[in-house]
Amino acid sequence: MSVQEFGLLFVAILSSVVGQFLLKAGALKLGAVNTENAIGHVLGIIMVPELLSGLVVYAIGAIAYILLLTRVSLSVAGPAIALTYVFSVMLGHFVFREAISAERLVGMGLIVCGVVLVIWQK
Repeated sequence: MSVQEFGLLFVAILSSVVGQFLLKAGALKLGAVNTENAIGHVLGIIMVPELLSGLVVYAIGAIAYILLLTRVSLSVAGPAIALTYVFSVMLGHFVFREAISAERLVGMGLIVCGVVLVIWQK
């Protein structure tokens, strides 16, 4: 991958992680959904700034990913974008105080190793 391709990958991953953070923060403001309040929650999405911002940031990430796909093969870009999962788990742990089990740590390590193997160039 070239520097420009890494830049697009970075923007795509960062946008996805930031988008997930904003969506989680907005979802916490909405509260738990159930059958009685489902319609109100769907309509409430447009009223919560974090949710709207999260969707916009996701769109920026999607654009960066599309641009990345014009430059690299899907067999490289697809697995590389999986780093989003690693950063999302870390964000959940450090920002939302979510626990990370040993199994999840092993899974994150495997994802990182897999991404390195997929994008490694001789």
